[in-house]
Formats: sequence, structure tokens, C-alpha cells
Amino acid sequence: MSKITNSSINSGKLFLWIAVIIFGAANSITRLLTEIGEQNLIAGRNPISFCNLLFIGNVCALLLLISVYYRQLNLSNFKQVSGKDWLNMSIVALLSGALAPALIFSALDRTMVTNVVLIGRLETPLALFLSVWFLKARINIWTILGAIISLLGVATTFLLQGIWESMMSPSIFATVGVGEIMTAVAALSLAIATIISQARLQSIPLGIFSVYRTGLATIIFFIIAMVLYGPGHFMDVFSPFLWQWMLVYSAVIVVIGQLSWFTGLKNSTPSDVSLASSFTPVAGILAAFLILGEIPTNAQYIGGTVILLGIFLNQIGIQKQNTQNIENSPPKEMETSGGFRGM
Repeated sequence: MSKITNSSINSGKLFLWIAVIIFGAANSITRLLTEIGEQNLIAGRNPISFCNLLFIGNVCALLLLISVYYRQLNLSNFKQVSGKDWLNMSIVALLSGALAPALIFSALDRTMVTNVVLIGRLETPLALFLSVWFLKARINIWTILGAIISLLGVATTFLLQGIWESMMSPSIFATVGVGEIMTAVAALSLAIATIISQARLQSIPLGIFSVYRTGLATIIFFIIAMVLYGPGHFMDVFSPFLWQWMLVYSAVIVVIGQLSWFTGLKNSTPSDVSLASSFTPVAGILAAFLILGEIPTNAQYIGGTVILLGIFLNQIGIQKQNTQNIENSPPKEMETSGGFRGM
């Protein structure tokens, strides 16, 4: 039994790291695909626009989730979900499934991927502070210090980047950093969704939660895009050129990434999950360099270093807490892993 358990834990770690690498590369792959679309216009339109990517990506994710959790999608389980739970899941779908991805995809069109990766780390400390405030969660001093330093790192990146852009351009939008603000709002949306999930939805079967959130988010995003941009906005959604690249995107980001993450969660300790997740920004920055050739700016180097210090302190706090009371508890699949996962 011990050998089997150790083997499962080791395989769980491997799948977690595979998922982290894939999720870290998600933003860079998204940007790369849109650039490929810009080089292959259809009647002057980019067939691989951010809206098309997000919509088709959500559809592919929905099909994947249904295939994974179809056993839970039965009438008996649906009847156990109360009206209040459906409302809470709808709010989570709006925040984490529609609003946050739309903001991040828009941010990718306005700022460097590295900025999105670093500022997106706001989600973790924000979720921590919200859990202490609303859920009365008990955390140790190391975790608090890590969260504060991570926030300072994000603020440093934001401010120094704004100063640098204001020196390069007199535009107020360059100083404010529209893409960075969008990323920050997306991080806040994800953090709020996480707290609602932890507080109100822990008893909901994961399959129902995931399928409903993704399905409703896809519908919400489609309706909003149609209202804002008109019925012709998704004109190229059935383009063969779009779908041939979406098959690659879906296979790598949605299928391999999500299944690796789910498998890793089931066969790993909370410490393993937290440690692997903490390396997501590192994977994201490396992916931006290798895939897009983005070289971090001085502001990103300084802010990123501070964020990594915060992550290190947070890991110390998690390790100490786990040794006290939660090392043997199963990881919570409904919680986020610190960032957008490309779907």
C-alpha cells in the first residue's frame, strides 16, 4: 500500500508540473495565435481574434468537462442544488468565467504578456485577505508577510512600468496602463469568485459546478459581445483556419492542461499543489521569452523579484500550517491555482 501511495503521489506531482508549464504558457500561446491570425486576414478581419479564441476555447472546455464529469450530471444531483446555490454559481460564472477571461484577453492586446503574468498575481493575496475578512480564515505571520510583499511587488511593477511608459509617451493612457488595470480588475474578480466558491459552493458536486460555470460564462460572453460589437462580430467563428489552430489550442491548453491539473489534484498533497502553483508566474515569464521573444523590462525584473520573495514567504507559511493540521487533507479542486488558465 505504501508503494502504491508513493507512486500515486509522485505521478500527481508530475501532472501538476505539466499543468503549471502549460498554464504558464497559455497567455503567450494566445498572443501568438492572434498574431498568426493578423498575418492571415479574411476580408480584412483577423479570424483568430481574442473574442473568437475565448468563445471557441470555452466551447471546447465545456465539451471536455462534460466528457469528464458526465456521471455527475444527472437529475438527482441537480435536484440537490438549491436556488441560492444556483444564484451563487451564476455570480461565480459571471466573475471567473466571463468577466475575468474577457479582461485578461483584452489586456493581452494592450500590454506585454509579462505584465499580465506579474500583475495577475494580485489574485492570490487578494483571495487570502478576503478569506480572512469574510471567512475568518486563520493564517500565520509568514503567509501574511508573503501576501503583503507580493502586493508590494505587483504595485512596484505597476508603478515603475507606468513611469517608464509615461517617459516614452505623453499619453495619459500610457501612464495609467489600461492593460495593467484590466489585469488587476480580472484578478479581483477571480479572487471574489474564489471566496464565493469556498464559502457557498463547497457542497456542490464539482462536475455540476464546472459545467454550469463554463456553460453560463460562454453564453454571457457571447451575448455581451453581440450587444457591444454587433451580430457580425463572430462572422469567422466557423472559419477552417480558425478551427485548425483552435484544435491545437484546445488539445494543449484545455485538454492536456486541465486533465493534468485534475489528475495532479487527486494524487497530491496541498503542499505539492501550492508549491507547483507558485511557479506559474515563472513559467509564464519564461514562456513569454521563449515563445514571443519578450525581454522583461527593469520594472518587471524588480517587481518580479519582490513577488517571488512574497511567494517564498507564503510557501514557508503554508508548510508550517500543513505540518500542524492539514497535511493529510485532500486538495480542494474548486479553488483557483493563482491565475488565469487559458480558458
